[in-house]
Amino acid sequence: MPEGLEYVSSWITEDLTRCYQIMEAVDRGALEQWMGRWSDLMDFEVHPVLASAEIQERLAPRLAQGDP
Repeated sequence: MPEGLEYVSSWITEDLTRCYQIMEAVDRGALEQWMGRWSDLMDFEVHPVLASAEIQERLAPRLAQGDP
């Protein structure tokens, strides 16, 4: 595992055809390095996400103003 990348959790579909892994990275480069090491065995889709608390913090000013 490259420095700056941490495995958080994973889920596997019932039919065992997909595995969803949650990884946390300091920067995208660490994730790219890790995916490069496994690219001969699997395909990847990357979807950056934010924690609910961070979204709430970002939206708080707009919600306070009554913006949709």
